[in-house]
Amino acid sequence: MPVLTRLIPSPLVVDIRPGALDDLACVLADERISHSGRLAVAVSGGSGARLRERISPSMPGATWYEVGGGTLDDAVRLAGDIKAGHFDAVVGLGGGKIIDCAKFAAARVGLPLVAVPTNLAHDGLCSPVATLDNDAGRGSYGVPNPIAVVIDLDVIREAPVRFVRAGIGDAISNINAIADWELAGRVKGEKIDGLAAAMARQAGEAVLRHPSGVGDNGFLQVLAEALVLTGVAMSISGDSRPASGSCHEINHAFDLLFPKRAASHGEQCGLGAAFAMWLRGAHEESAYMAEVLRRHGLPVLPDEIGFTTDEFVKAVEFAPETRPGRYTILEHLDLNTEQIKDIYADYVKAIGS
Repeated sequence: MPVLTRLIPSPLVVDIRPGALDDLACVLADERISHSGRLAVAVSGGSGARLRERISPSMPGATWYEVGGGTLDDAVRLAGDIKAGHFDAVVGLGGGKIIDCAKFAAARVGLPLVAVPTNLAHDGLCSPVATLDNDAGRGSYGVPNPIAVVIDLDVIREAPVRFVRAGIGDAISNINAIADWELAGRVKGEKIDGLAAAMARQAGEAVLRHPSGVGDNGFLQVLAEALVLTGVAMSISGDSRPASGSCHEINHAFDLLFPKRAASHGEQCGLGAAFAMWLRGAHEESAYMAEVLRRHGLPVLPDEIGFTTDEFVKAVEFAPETRPGRYTILEHLDLNTEQIKDIYADYVKAIGS
């Protein structure tokens, strides 16, 4: 009998450990990603530039490009610069904005992308999406998965701890996103990719249930792996469904309604996930999620990131408009302002201050 299966878009190399950056050149050569050593390396003016001195001697054939920010114009400009050379691959070395610029540029010129993140702020480090600021605000652009992901836990530990906390919130929010996907399957008949859902859910659960914290290498390993697996899950499903539900709608609402006051993506998604779990009646799960988020120093109430109750209620009410066509607990309940206020009061009473 023939074996029937499917090809899963995933990186050839995933190297997550302390000191991984020192072996970057060897990893790329061994896997034949860039046997010649001709690499275009995109770096930021911050963390990436500081690491250039450390690794440039081991990559003599690389050409380095400093990227100013995370805009579509920056990414197009980078693609134009890279196109003029003859490279085997593009390396994105830095935070999320640099990785996304490098993703877009690599896709535009038809080269594989190697992601070398310097923080764990969100699950975009291995996703098939580049999020870039444009004239209309912010857009998401489909790109191939990175061909390799190299995460040096020593470098991650040097980044501000708020970036790790943001990644925790983003990873844990997977659990709510999958619950929303399953709801859409039951009510709307939306097709659920079981493998993608399993990967994203288990990634979130691994972070949620881990007993250690941001100062522990074992925890950072689990968080990094969870973010990589979430990116692969999105590739399998062909969209962001495994990692984006009502929690992300609330996050987008904060960004759109209060663009100058919004907190980090992961902080808002974690808070949104805890509240959305309460909305769906999963009260014990919501309380436990809030407890874990609080233990890691993440917000579980809007006033902890500078928003009033009325502003939070406004964001929850507006949230469904941010993702037309996506069915979550927010669309399912279709709550009005007073109903959201009442449910939020119960949520606050249950999780405490």
